[in-house]
Amino acid sequence: MSRPEDDAIVAECRAIMAHHSKSFDFAARLLAPAVRDETAVVYAYLRRVDDAIDEAPASERPAALAALRQELDDVFGEGELPLVPNAFRVVARRRRIPRLYLEELLAGMAMDTEGHHYQADADLLRYCHRAAGVVGLTMCHVFGLRDDDALVPAVHLGWAMQLTNICRDVAEDWRLGRRYLPAERYEAFGVRAPEPDGGPFPARSIEATSVIVRDLLALADGYYESATTGLHALPWRASLAVSAASSIYRAIGDRIAAQGHDVTAGRAFVPTRAKVRLAARAVVSRVGWPDARPVRAPRRTLSFEQAWRGSARPRRPALER
Repeated sequence: MSRPEDDAIVAECRAIMAHHSKSFDFAARLLAPAVRDETAVVYAYLRRVDDAIDEAPASERPAALAALRQELDDVFGEGELPLVPNAFRVVARRRRIPRLYLEELLAGMAMDTEGHHYQADADLLRYCHRAAGVVGLTMCHVFGLRDDDALVPAVHLGWAMQLTNICRDVAEDWRLGRRYLPAERYEAFGVRAPEPDGGPFPARSIEATSVIVRDLLALADGYYESATTGLHALPWRASLAVSAASSIYRAIGDRIAAQGHDVTAGRAFVPTRAKVRLAARAVVSRVGWPDARPVRAPRRTLSFEQAWRGSARPRRPALER
């Protein structure tokens, strides 16, 4: 990406990231410039995939998913591509990003398109893996690693962030006809899991939902803690950016808690001043970290099953009133 037109594409990708995710855009400023550019390209492509499904009418989503699958064939082939997917193809080849991770991402989009029913935590975590765990694995290729054992913590960070997203967006997802909170958690609370019906979030389910959100955020906290064990394997500036992003996202959970875990209380967010404070803490905590050991592309390709079996899963919070 050295030609003038490539600079324009990168600028467009940066603008997409800045518009859609202030938290990721803020953390990405801590990366080395070349890595920040590649991160913006990856984000823009993944946002394109997400928007292709979310912004399509329900009746057109299967066709949109089929088009994304064809585009993925071209990304990993030689076909003509629009600017953003073509820029991603350059990064994917340079950083040896496995096709499996993008296939898993589309499998997550299929779960949204088909109206997947989430019965158990394992169902939800599989979705979290497809929506965000594979993003963490992809970024391991962009950043480079010193130790492939850090791949599982990278997956855990993706799971934690997606759980936070889900807890933040319960009411918004409800309006889109989606309920990600597992039915068994409602059943353990002694109520039937509500099903989206196009109306407002049902008042009769708010109390149980608040407890479920609280417990899922506690589950996310365990994965955030696990994610910290992989930071040593990243280059210094990448570890700084990832630590800042993790802290900012975890703080969203604190904001949700401050609202009493009420899913109808409005979208929780972290103010810029708080983001700066969290980033500063990440800098201070990394003073003196060595950055001399070489990094490389991961040699392993990790599936959900491998991450699930190979990780020390945090204790599942009790289901209680």
